[in-house]
Amino acid sequence: MLTELHIENFAIIERLDVQLEPGLVTFTGETGAGKSIIIDAVETILGGRAEAIQVRTGVDRASVEGVFRIPLISRDAIHQILEREELLDDPDYVTLGREVRLNGRNVARVNGRSVSAGLLRELGEYLVDVHGQSEHLTLLHVNQHLGLLDRYAASQPGSPLPEALGAYRRTHERLQQVRHELDEIRQAERDAARRTDMLTYQIQEI
Repeated sequence: MLTELHIENFAIIERLDVQLEPGLVTFTGETGAGKSIIIDAVETILGGRAEAIQVRTGVDRASVEGVFRIPLISRDAIHQILEREELLDDPDYVTLGREVRLNGRNVARVNGRSVSAGLLRELGEYLVDVHGQSEHLTLLHVNQHLGLLDRYAASQPGSPLPEALGAYRRTHERLQQVRHELDEIRQAERDAARRTDMLTYQIQEI
């Protein structure tokens, strides 16, 4: 869930700081007030196109930053991506940012560190779903299907899924730990075998 959004010098928006609470949030206003620009800004930090035309007139750069609470249903997948890139700072929140410059260059960031726009897109698929004409839908992303199914099942009255999913995650975490320990043991055996061979050779030389 998007909890904070900070927009600066993006299109007609000079500065906008929004804190969002759980539940339905509605933006209303006349045509041209900037509602769609807020969506454009969000899509920019999700790895969408970043162009010089998005920079507000009279300045040389625009920036957008969003703080997301990591959803429980996608936590494992998001943590795996962040751990893979060595970007996991907080297990519950992740910050995505984008800076667009007038010269056409742009900088993507995750938790304050520079990354590729592709990584923003990879994370964005688990964080936000934009519905609208010609917009992407989660249903079109195969890697999201399991999460959608789990979310639907968990919402049903009396569903055993939350407990079962929690037990599965604990078992999976233990399995990963055991695999890591096994890899360390096998590596130690290989190191010991190499040392044995070296010592045997040295004894024969002596």
